[in-house]
Amino acid sequence: MKTPLSLLTLALVAAFAIHGPAIAQVAGGSTTTGISVVESTQVALGWSVKKTLLGKTIYNEADQKVGKVQDIIIAPDRSVSYIIVGAGGFIGMGRHDVAVPVTQIQDQSGKLVMAGASVDLIKAMPQFDYANDTARRDQFVAAAEKDITRGRAKLVALEKQAGAASADAKAKIDLNITALQLDVKSAEAKLSELNQAAANRWREFEIGVSDATARLRASIDRSRS
Repeated sequence: MKTPLSLLTLALVAAFAIHGPAIAQVAGGSTTTGISVVESTQVALGWSVKKTLLGKTIYNEADQKVGKVQDIIIAPDRSVSYIIVGAGGFIGMGRHDVAVPVTQIQDQSGKLVMAGASVDLIKAMPQFDYANDTARRDQFVAAAEKDITRGRAKLVALEKQAGAASADAKAKIDLNITALQLDVKSAEAKLSELNQAAANRWREFEIGVSDATARLRASIDRSRS
């Protein structure tokens, strides 16, 4: 029986479905922590990545070993996007790790099969390397700064446009300027919070910066109309 591995991942997602969190009593009130009884049952009966996939051998359709599962990459939407397959090497030394879309691997009666694969093919694929978190932070900050710079430039352009506009047109432009100023300041404030945080805590502020810059981009687009 052939089962696309992507179907198995639904069990992993289901294990973390929300069905009413537990309430833990604390001094002066209560707080939401842990998981509910329903959730704990789902976790216990759910699909274990460690037991089912990690370290498991991958074969091709000719029953030849082509590599082993080294890791699983979880996408931001919690779906499993890629399986990291390692080929060759000895006890991790000289191993060639590659990222393989989960849809390319099938579960055939408990055996993981990657059709058309071979050790040589795996070794010929680009080496997978984990993203450097510092580089990821720098890239994120640079993108946010670019949005803020665009917002500031748009403000300058709108102010010039307002200076040469008729009274009715100026009133509309002024509204756009006010809205854009607020969004620029909000994005600047959120980015400042991230920059002031310890390097290893930047992800705690990522969502706030992302939301603020998204509003800023939308405000820039609205001001064009």
